[in-house]
Amino acid sequence: MSLYLLWLISFVIAPLVLIVYYSLTNREWVFTFCNFVNSFGYVYIKVLLRSIYFALLATLTCLLTAYPVAYILFTLKRKTSSRILSLLLIPMWINILLRTYAWLTILEKNGIINFILSLLKIKKIKLLYKTSSMILGMTYDFLPIMILPLYNSFRKIDKTIIETAKDLGANDFLVFTKIIFPLTISGIYSGFNLVFMSSLTTFVIPDLLGGGKFMLIGNLIEKEFLFANDWHLGSSLSVILVSIIIFTVFLLSNSKK
Repeated sequence: MSLYLLWLISFVIAPLVLIVYYSLTNREWVFTFCNFVNSFGYVYIKVLLRSIYFALLATLTCLLTAYPVAYILFTLKRKTSSRILSLLLIPMWINILLRTYAWLTILEKNGIINFILSLLKIKKIKLLYKTSSMILGMTYDFLPIMILPLYNSFRKIDKTIIETAKDLGANDFLVFTKIIFPLTISGIYSGFNLVFMSSLTTFVIPDLLGGGKFMLIGNLIEKEFLFANDWHLGSSLSVILVSIIIFTVFLLSNSKK
């Protein structure tokens, strides 16, 4: 057995099998579907739909921000763009909890932004514990993993094709819609998958920047495991979440074809 296969079984397959087993049993370890029936209750469905909404919103925000950045990097010299990309990826080396706490310091009532506003004699504004603060935190944390696949798809474009199109009379709009955008679709799909999965499963950002006002599926699963001590219901919610992610990946993969 290869080391890779051993690692795959130990840290991917075995935990998934264990979660499925917990989801199909109750506290007496009797086989049952009650956990899944309970998971489709009104409260849980409402939390799930809210989580999907926030995940889509954060993903679209990342895409709209990352696409121009990736395009600008594409127009620069390879050496320059590589250096800038490295700077953009550096925040990923820092733990997500620390990055979120940094935004907490910036956005809080006596934080950096309100401090600057007070110096300018402007009334302080409430920035924390809102939808906007949550989306801002998600966008900041997950933006690099949207930029990277987009940049890679841009790098595969032969610039001579663009130059030829312009020589033949195509304007910038036609070049973008007929050449650049179609050739970067794969990067959009990859970035969408990565950011959507990360946003859908996050629980630190809603807790800190949302102030616990927005219960998302990640927070719900955390509470079922750590506070309610109901590993069986928590596991069924996890299985549903994984199923949604797999379905999204499958759907986008088929859309590429």
